[in-house]
Amino acid sequence: MAVKMQLSGKEKASDALPLPLYLTNGVFFTLFFSVVYFLLLRWREKIRNSVPLHVVTLSEISAIVVFLASFIYLLGFFGISFVQSLILPRAPHDDEDDDILIDDLMLNEDSRTAPCAAAAPPTKIVAAPIEPLPEEDEEIVKSVVQGKIPSYALESKLGDCRRAASIRREALQRTTGKSLAGLPLEGFNYEAILGQCCEMPVGYVQIPVGIAGPLLLDGVEYSVPMATTEGCLVASTNRGCKAILASGGATSTVHRDGMTRAPVVRFGSAKRAAELKLFLEEPLNFETLSLVFNSSSRFGRLQKIKCAIAGKNLYIRFTCSTGDAMGMNMVSKGVQNVLDFLVSQFPDMDVLGISGNYCSDKKPAAVNWIEGRGKSVVCEAIIKEEVVTKVLKTNVAALVELNMLKNLTGSAMAGALGGFNAHASNIVSAVYIATGQDPAQNVESSHCITMMEAINGGKDLHVSVSMPSIEVGTVGGGTQLASQSACLNLLGVKGASKEVPGSNSRLLATIVAGSVLAGELSLMSAIAAGQLVKSHMKYNRSSKDVTKLST
Repeated sequence: MAVKMQLSGKEKASDALPLPLYLTNGVFFTLFFSVVYFLLLRWREKIRNSVPLHVVTLSEISAIVVFLASFIYLLGFFGISFVQSLILPRAPHDDEDDDILIDDLMLNEDSRTAPCAAAAPPTKIVAAPIEPLPEEDEEIVKSVVQGKIPSYALESKLGDCRRAASIRREALQRTTGKSLAGLPLEGFNYEAILGQCCEMPVGYVQIPVGIAGPLLLDGVEYSVPMATTEGCLVASTNRGCKAILASGGATSTVHRDGMTRAPVVRFGSAKRAAELKLFLEEPLNFETLSLVFNSSSRFGRLQKIKCAIAGKNLYIRFTCSTGDAMGMNMVSKGVQNVLDFLVSQFPDMDVLGISGNYCSDKKPAAVNWIEGRGKSVVCEAIIKEEVVTKVLKTNVAALVELNMLKNLTGSAMAGALGGFNAHASNIVSAVYIATGQDPAQNVESSHCITMMEAINGGKDLHVSVSMPSIEVGTVGGGTQLASQSACLNLLGVKGASKEVPGSNSRLLATIVAGSVLAGELSLMSAIAAGQLVKSHMKYNRSSKDVTKLST
């Protein structure tokens, strides 16, 4: 027989809350699902940002306490309800009796076990301890911190690059008192970068890779990988690719291919410096110098020598082909061979440096803009009037006028050097990082002049980009890393070409130029149509409250 209970004229749910049953259940249901939703959101952000799940904030600790309390209550409530359904079948039209019965059963259950409210909830949840280092590693960390073992020597001492990175990382945290919890350590092949890509590693930085395309270039479609943290960049380039595809594609030409290195040498007089200049620029001596230069490599072939004199100092700019490698090391080896030969011919020559900045590497320089460095590429497309209107949301006349006033006149007013474009460096940097190129060479590789002209009676748009110094390679450096190699493979230019040496790197240069063409088209159209600020506010602004983010 059901036991009926009246307390102050109202049914009490349990000792958990002095409320009727339905209100008590509603409170705990709401708390339970609210904290579950909150914790899932927090854990998703931690996974995205590579923050360990056991590192918790005060708000997360509170949420976990509420979760446990509500879970225990609901578990007890549904457990008793299930028992009741088995032993006491519901009587028709007796809802009040059932509610009070449930209340009574819960009170009796609470008398046998401590109720949720009576249980002492944990006041603090401590993050799970990180697995301690092995005793042997702990001793090495202490030695690094104390300066007994140089941090740079860990790889050679231990013979294990992953272990060396872990020990160096821990020593750094103890030395600086700063945590590297958000910097990933696992999931990377540290052996692959030893002696080639990076010294004294403690982890790696994650950069998302997006795909723009298909880019229809020279009759072939390419999906272009772009590693970037700038919102709108991939989407904008993708729109440009769409416009090019809808108009029949773009065409490209590599009209120059040669990496440079320019040592600086000094003589006792300007006359002697001029004599060496004349010697180097004499066509009859070029064959001898080529033999000396070319003996350093299977692929490096001397193309030309250009000299510039400044008093007693002579700057000698060597240009050579480098196969599918970007070629800085290759050309440097050849230059060293020639310098050794020249010392025997000009014993009073003093070599001050194998690089005298007349190359010019990783610096904006007119010599690269005029003479070129790496691959010199021109890429063009004719965009149909309906594509300009429907895809790019503007018109041909507006694009032509904006290009003249912004990319040409505006850049001239700013005194730009090779920067007669809207944002070539954006696309170059993103493709370079994705494919393992040297990001610092974005400086000269982004030299670009964007031209736009109305054709076919003003209906269609002819657009082109001329880029004289795209420095890329498909072998060596960062190209051999797994992620970057995968991106090169996506483009069909992974490794060296066995059939035509140098063809893979030249193809990559044209893809870079084609991607820049797409990016220029889209950004210029956005500016012409007044969409730039709107799109960036929508796609390039975080909705997170940075004041609430955990440090």
